[in-house]
Amino acid sequence: MCGRYYIAEDDAAEDLRQIIEEVNRRNSGDGKQVKTSGEIFPTDLAPVVANNRNMQPTVFAMEWGYTLPDGRRIINARSETAHEKGMFKDGLQHRRCLIPASSYFEWEKKDTDKIKYDIRPSGGDTLYMAGIYRIEGDQPVFTILTREPAESIAFIHDRMPVILRGEAKDDWLNPGYSAGEILKAASVDVIHRAV
Repeated sequence: MCGRYYIAEDDAAEDLRQIIEEVNRRNSGDGKQVKTSGEIFPTDLAPVVANNRNMQPTVFAMEWGYTLPDGRRIINARSETAHEKGMFKDGLQHRRCLIPASSYFEWEKKDTDKIKYDIRPSGGDTLYMAGIYRIEGDQPVFTILTREPAESIAFIHDRMPVILRGEAKDDWLNPGYSAGEILKAASVDVIHRAV
């Protein structure tokens, strides 16, 4: 699961800095503030990479979480079964996105305590989580796809976001490629530390 993620204000990754600059340039004065640093919570407006109408990867500001009729938010979707659910099926086929971050957080439950962990790919690269989006009213909203956790963090939680690297990022945004195949092949070593 992924209930919060983090964008470091001083992140050294050039690609993340460019994404933040682009979303700020495109959304200056548009109302709700885009969250470009610190902890990102469900319902926050955050930078997301998706294809524009010309099928070119572009930075957009999107709100985190699909809204249910009762107002609750769906912030994650199981990658293994998303294709079976009407809410996610169309997004997997036509509206895939990448959610850039420095890291994400997960909590280990230990007796009555909760231990918060900062989790990121080994190598310190920008973390790109696989997501899908839809339009609610006139606002694009996204959800993060999850998978079984990497062995090194399975003790913390039984789910983790699908993290894409290298060519898999480009493939994810290409609707000509099978979402299922990309999701099955996604595998990233991660490191963690208690915070």
